[in-house]
Amino acid sequence: MSEQAESQAAVVGNIYTGKVLKIKPFGAIVSLPGSPPGLVHISQIANGFIQSVSDVLEIGDEIDVRVVSNDPASGKISLSMKDVPQSYDIYGNGEEDEDGYIHTPPPVITAAQAANFEEKFKSWQKLSNERIAGINRRNKRNKRR
Repeated sequence: MSEQAESQAAVVGNIYTGKVLKIKPFGAIVSLPGSPPGLVHISQIANGFIQSVSDVLEIGDEIDVRVVSNDPASGKISLSMKDVPQSYDIYGNGEEDEDGYIHTPPPVITAAQAANFEEKFKSWQKLSNERIAGINRRNKRNKRR
């Protein structure tokens, strides 16, 4: 298989199971079946904040990834673990590890909670805009004096 055909084997949008080959400060290099390795950037590992890639992944872990982009010209493949169901718990079991850290998954936000947040945000935004308008009116009056 040629290098160009090989890099096109990873189809954008498809989910593959790969093995973590290397851990870098900015992400993890993951092998893909029938393709060159791709990068899962640290921002694409979890929906919540993670301090370090090694907090979630280890070399040799098998993870499910979605192909975000595949540039045959440069040979770069971008991968994401976000919103891809994993075949194992990447966050651990909520118990303390040898370094004293407790790995727990980020909270799951339901549609009802998101809708409630949107309502509250719109209400706050309206009140904030009204207050700013009042302040601007007072400032305009004070300038005339």
